[in-house]
Amino acid sequence: MPVYKFPDHKKAKICVIGDIMLDHYINGSCDRISPEAPVQIIDVTDEVYSLGGAGNVLKNLQAFGCEGSLISISGNDDTSQIVVEELQKITPSFYHLAKDSNRRTTIKSRVVVNRHQLIRLDKEDKVYCTEAIADDIFEFLKTKITELDVVILSDYCKGVLSTRLVKNIIKLCAGNKVITIVDSKDKDLSKYYKATLIKPNKKEASLASGISIINDDTLEQACKKIADVTACQTVIVTLSEDGIAIYDQNKLTKKPTKALDVFDVTGAGDTVVAALAFALANKLSISEACDLANSAAAIVVAKFGSAVATIEEINNLNSK
Repeated sequence: MPVYKFPDHKKAKICVIGDIMLDHYINGSCDRISPEAPVQIIDVTDEVYSLGGAGNVLKNLQAFGCEGSLISISGNDDTSQIVVEELQKITPSFYHLAKDSNRRTTIKSRVVVNRHQLIRLDKEDKVYCTEAIADDIFEFLKTKITELDVVILSDYCKGVLSTRLVKNIIKLCAGNKVITIVDSKDKDLSKYYKATLIKPNKKEASLASGISIINDDTLEQACKKIADVTACQTVIVTLSEDGIAIYDQNKLTKKPTKALDVFDVTGAGDTVVAALAFALANKLSISEACDLANSAAAIVVAKFGSAVATIEEINNLNSK
């Protein structure tokens, strides 16, 4: 397996644009049942905050050692202040949060006992941003576009990436020869017309194409449909335990998974898209980029929660 050396990795400049959220973990122990109702009583030991969504993509970019940055939306609330604090901890190259006083900053609170999640509580708004907010984001991006190699559009369908904003971003990137990589949960991918690369997982590819993926033939059909709808150059589909599929130049190829232990798949898609962006910014081929992404995913699924992989960990895995 390849050993990766990126002497100029800090020159790789990648910006994530999309839905940032805050992951909130309430950790505790349990040895009692409530007398009020048949529910567990959790003795809280600590609370931990971590960036999720587009923020987790940024954390993965930072772990690779490149110059990662982020553009997103937050509410004007207490949660947004925690998001800023978490961003400042990882020192991105730059970040911009467009404030929307009519929107709650997305936060997902999980109660965890002995690494078992008991419940998750979500506070979020799923409406598209206003044109004024979209213009704020786009105008800021215009001031940074000449510094960037890759833009990742991280769409968790929370409202940052409106159709109008996406169209403007892709046009701006194309005009400045900046690669655009899309990771979207939206079943309608037509708004990502002319993006460079589309990266759904198997379920998302099925929904976006309207084709049930049950074998390699239907996988290729789904990829072709997505490529036709978006006019993208490449479609990459993550297949969990079956590895990763590449549809490029009207040809489908597959690479097997490198995961030895699967403990938690949370955030693995964020790791893959970050690895692809990092690899392409460093001039690797699509095939080489998928090898790196496969190895990075194998690292994070063996960890708990939204984890990251480093180049050192990837090289250690590949040397076994």
